[in-house]
Amino acid sequence: MSITPETEMSQEVLSWRDPTMDSVRGTETPKDPNKGYIALLGWSVNAIKAAQKFDRRYVVVAPDWAADFCTANNIPFIPWDFIRLNDRSIEIAERLKAEGVDVAIPLFEETVEWSGAINSVLFNNPRMYGQSILFRDKALMKRRAQLGGIRVGIFEEAHEKEDIIRFMKRVNQTLLKLDGDPDDPIHVKAFDKAGCLGHRMIRTVDEIDTIPAEEYPLLMESHLDGWEFAVEAWIHNGKIKFLNISEYVTLGYSVFVPATAQLESWRNAITKQIELLIKTFDIQFGLIHPEYFVTADGEMYFGEVAYRPPGFKAFELIEMAYGFNAYQASMLVFDPKSTQEEVDSFFPREVVDAKGYAGCFGVYPRRRVVSKLEMPEETTEHPYFVSHELVAPTEETVPDRSAFGTHWGLIFFFGDDPIKMRDLLKAQEDLDFYV
Repeated sequence: MSITPETEMSQEVLSWRDPTMDSVRGTETPKDPNKGYIALLGWSVNAIKAAQKFDRRYVVVAPDWAADFCTANNIPFIPWDFIRLNDRSIEIAERLKAEGVDVAIPLFEETVEWSGAINSVLFNNPRMYGQSILFRDKALMKRRAQLGGIRVGIFEEAHEKEDIIRFMKRVNQTLLKLDGDPDDPIHVKAFDKAGCLGHRMIRTVDEIDTIPAEEYPLLMESHLDGWEFAVEAWIHNGKIKFLNISEYVTLGYSVFVPATAQLESWRNAITKQIELLIKTFDIQFGLIHPEYFVTADGEMYFGEVAYRPPGFKAFELIEMAYGFNAYQASMLVFDPKSTQEEVDSFFPREVVDAKGYAGCFGVYPRRRVVSKLEMPEETTEHPYFVSHELVAPTEETVPDRSAFGTHWGLIFFFGDDPIKMRDLLKAQEDLDFYV
């Protein structure tokens, strides 16, 4: 993969140069030709920085808009449009194979299917593409989980409004609701979007009318009253090498790692569930990000599983708490040339080796009209405050949130007490950051 000399770059391209990058400073870690050559599918500057500090060769496969940044910063790059699926889609797999790439790693949800297709060619294993479909289609994912004996709630697909009405009525009939009783809520989710995107909680039949026609088809699920949490598990040769439990304070708003002692007390049961998940989905390597519920009676229910880095900068939180780079960890377990000894020596011990607790809060404006960003003193003066990614508003009117919505930026905290961390993250919900 050739690198464009600086003398051949235009000023427009050079304006993208980041002088802090190892590839620009000339401090990039030497690459070991005996270790794997990795393709990063999608765009993550933090993943690129991690690759530059790691000893594996890498190439970024991202849309055309990343080309100038990659050229300016000496980043090996192949342009590819992940939106288009057509009869030329095999070309990217063939090109990467000819380049000598050993494995493709997905960096966000929309590239999971592409990584499965590419890796099925690189590994000469057609089943890998089918496996990636299970990670993308939430309905197929739930059915595969059921076949493996994993507990899930009631679920069905919806192709139109009437499907949701029927499902909601059946769920409440099953719960023996009488006339006049409030309906039990249901959840509707996009088939193949990440996290909270397209996720709505429906409490009344009237709310179904608020779902735009373009969001169908959807997955419908019964509501589970319980403690929801997430897991990040790195797997090598079918075995868990590191398992982090991320504790949600409020879903869609806040998370911290490691978890409180109360949630960590479930670690053995959670580990058994992850081992069952690995067996059911035939996962041999990589990083998985499943979500679960623990109900009041101690039963554990599977929510969903992703085969890519989690949202809310969980990788960055893990690095703050433990000191190892989670992107490099993924490159290590994805790489077919990694040795067992190398993998075993990379990871610290769960919980006991954590230096503290790292958390983040996603900010949503609480006002309909805003004019500026104003960080509350309660946040910035707290000893746990680290940094934030919030920027000044570009318009005064705050758009209506669709479903769970998308946060406007994250605030990061680090401290030594998980209960203080949990209370601090919860307290952010009552503060105005945009006024």
